[in-house]
Amino acid sequence: MVLAWATFRGGAARLFCAMGRRQRHKQQQRRERGPGGWPEGGYPEIVKENALFEHYYGQLGLVPPGEWGDFMAALREPLPATLRITGYKSHAKEILHCLKNKYFKELENQVVDGQKIEMPQPLSWYPEELAWHTNLSRKVLRKSPQLEKFHHFLVSETECGNISRQEAVSMIPPLLLNVQPHHKILDMCAAPGSKTAQLIEMLHADMDVPFPEGFVIANDVDNKRCYLLVHQAKRLNSPCIMVVNHDASSIPNLQITTNGKKEILFYDRILCDVPCSGDGTMRKNIDVWKKWTTQNSLQLHGLQLRIATRGVEQLAEGGRMVYSTCSLNPVENEAVIASLLEKSEGALELADVSDEVPGLKRMPGVTHWKVMTKDGQWFEDWKDVPSSRHTQIRPTMFPLKDEDKLKALNLERCLRILPHHQNTGGFFVAVLIKKSPMPWNKRPPKLLLSQKTEHVEQSSLTVSLETTEGHAATEAKDEDSLVKESTESKKDGVCGPPPTKKMKLFGFKEDPFVFLSEEDPLFPPIQTFYALDPSFPKMNLLTRTQEGKKRQLYMVSKEIRNVLLNNSEKLKVINTGIKVWCRNSDGEQFGCAFRLAQEGIYTLYPFINARIVNVSIGDVKVLLTEENPFLSKLSNEVRSQAAGMAMGSIVLKYEPDPNQPETLQCSIVLCGWLGKTSIRAFVPKNERLHYLRMMGVEMFKAKRKEVEDKTEAGTTGQGVEDLRSETKENSQLLEQTEEELNGQPAQEFIKTSAAEVKNDTGDYLSSDDKSESTQNKKSQDSANPSDIQG
Repeated sequence: MVLAWATFRGGAARLFCAMGRRQRHKQQQRRERGPGGWPEGGYPEIVKENALFEHYYGQLGLVPPGEWGDFMAALREPLPATLRITGYKSHAKEILHCLKNKYFKELENQVVDGQKIEMPQPLSWYPEELAWHTNLSRKVLRKSPQLEKFHHFLVSETECGNISRQEAVSMIPPLLLNVQPHHKILDMCAAPGSKTAQLIEMLHADMDVPFPEGFVIANDVDNKRCYLLVHQAKRLNSPCIMVVNHDASSIPNLQITTNGKKEILFYDRILCDVPCSGDGTMRKNIDVWKKWTTQNSLQLHGLQLRIATRGVEQLAEGGRMVYSTCSLNPVENEAVIASLLEKSEGALELADVSDEVPGLKRMPGVTHWKVMTKDGQWFEDWKDVPSSRHTQIRPTMFPLKDEDKLKALNLERCLRILPHHQNTGGFFVAVLIKKSPMPWNKRPPKLLLSQKTEHVEQSSLTVSLETTEGHAATEAKDEDSLVKESTESKKDGVCGPPPTKKMKLFGFKEDPFVFLSEEDPLFPPIQTFYALDPSFPKMNLLTRTQEGKKRQLYMVSKEIRNVLLNNSEKLKVINTGIKVWCRNSDGEQFGCAFRLAQEGIYTLYPFINARIVNVSIGDVKVLLTEENPFLSKLSNEVRSQAAGMAMGSIVLKYEPDPNQPETLQCSIVLCGWLGKTSIRAFVPKNERLHYLRMMGVEMFKAKRKEVEDKTEAGTTGQGVEDLRSETKENSQLLEQTEEELNGQPAQEFIKTSAAEVKNDTGDYLSSDDKSESTQNKKSQDSANPSDIQG
């Protein structure tokens, strides 16, 4: 007892001494800092030099002879700003027209910090001029007063999902996947989500099809980054995206039901953009200059190989997987691909994509390279590595010594993008085609008999190349749990998070996904009120609560529903579905308890046959610039259509006039609310600004303030009795709106700051539970999508 007490006192004394040293160190730091809290003279600028980096890549010979100086000079220059217009939006052409004829022209001949701004140019290799770059760095773009208007445009359109600010080389992998609308796609390491957004766009290539047959499952191991991923993906308002949170190297096999039978889900396309050392990002992440060492690549190689292996295991035969990194190092690139091809025994091959993405300057993959330690020691062969370094350097890091086998791998089909060739970052891409099952997965699948005497096809779980026996045991355990699963213990249509005893959960606890049942009394009034088409897939509607009033209704595609219902025990789903209806407090008096949500209106509109008000371009301007305009301010056509309608939620539809090419030439669908004497448009602030911008109305700072003042003055001038009447009619609606705007009065909606609009997506991203919404918003607050690149 005495000994234990003495040991405790000694440990506590050491702890307090350490705490005291840290406290004194902090006080010393505070004394050294200036009055503003910054070090005297500011932080020293990072020197863009790294002798080990230059020695390593100089020896490897990845850069063509005579180009080394250009290569290093390009790395020391800031990365140009690039943007991509979302291709599946029906008004992509209008945004492109607006950019070319307005904002880009305003940049001409501008000089910022002594540097003349060059006119933005389209990326020659990106289709349909939907990607552009300029010599402006992101820092200059954010902080220069001359560019404030252009920056405001980029931020606003990015929030709406009409533009993605994404690094140029980051756009290449989705292009090489060659995605079609019917493909099942897995994005293994998806955050922050710019490539995921590209994949969603490709799924929705045909805007006339609200529910493509394909879907995207976007995964990331980091729980917090998953919420950033949700924020990025949700801007595109697709019912075909699901965000999950798993370790990519052991992401579980999923099941789907096909013709009454359960079978393993294999993906047609897989994007494997693995974690890497990131030395290709030196132009934007200047910390890499001082932190770079070959040790980073040596430590990541094993993880990269495991993730790529897991990817090809889940790839369908004939499917395509793109492996990519933002690193130039062969240890992270060709070494991983070579090892994967060798172990596949012919099941995989590198695709020849030399004729794809024309205009892209690329270097072929290398077939010979060496491995260097962080202290500069080189190894050309595994047998030369001393046993003391066997834990750091592995055999798979070296090229094959058999020249015939090495030639058969066709490593020259890989792509390496060098920064100085097209003024981009550095990047590596390899495209793999699966010709047959992987050799460790070729044993016939086991058949299990369920309680309903259906045959369930069960594939093997991940079998690592080096730990086959261990994973075989895992597979047997998983099959046993499948047999024991009782259908009675699981509520029909409820997909909750996996139990903690099977998987340790980190981060926020997610609410369940509950699909509406056939007999749910919630749906018939909605169907009647909006005269929904009989083909409307009501079984795809879900909520995020099992008990109490259902406040929001979300919608997914039937394929996502299939995945959700069959994998609730093994899949940690962060988010899926788009919001299509929101409950009004006591809304039954208007004929329907749910109003339409703008996020899902383009998905719902093809099925709605009633409560549609066709509006002119003049009506749209009035509805978007005035908060609650009276019917008298709208056209006669609108008033006549509204005359025979009951109060409540409506669809506002604008169709372009081909005989007036100078006007907006894309369709617009908005959510609105019809009162006794007025119509309100329920559209988020940035989306309002987007539509107005497309119609030639620029709502920027002073001008926007002037319109707001005019709106308030116009509202004040209306009759007091009419105003009281309208307020009473819409009181329940305003309560709902205030709640969705996190307590901000609906009348102040147009004035909402950009930061507040961004935060409001907490309700948009998560369940109805307020604490859950708050948690999601906390994660999103650290992520400004306008600053995301790559």
